Amino acid sequence: MPHIDPLLAVGVSISTAATDAVYVMFNAAVSSRRRMPAATWSSIWYLLSAFAVISYTKNWVYVCFAAAGSWIGAYLSMTLLRKPKGTDLSAP
Repeated sequence: MPHIDPLLAVGVSISTAATDAVYVMFNAAVSSRRRMPAATWSSIWYLLSAFAVISYTKNWVYVCFAAAGSWIGAYLSMTLLRKPKGTDLSAP
């Protein structure tokens, strides 16, 4: 079993959580056809993913932490983007 650095594992999880949250925001900007926010979120997305990729390519175990962070980031960002129940955005 490879040695796991707890600080690096937390860093990979946080990095991938942030990466996934930014990816969701990027997709929201693309879906609403907003060019500047989409371009900005896209560049941030690639910058954040660099840390996780570099970290877990040295040790395959960190892929698990990356997957956990990815799930957390997507879940939290989708929670923030969810519209309140009973809200109809198509109504005037």
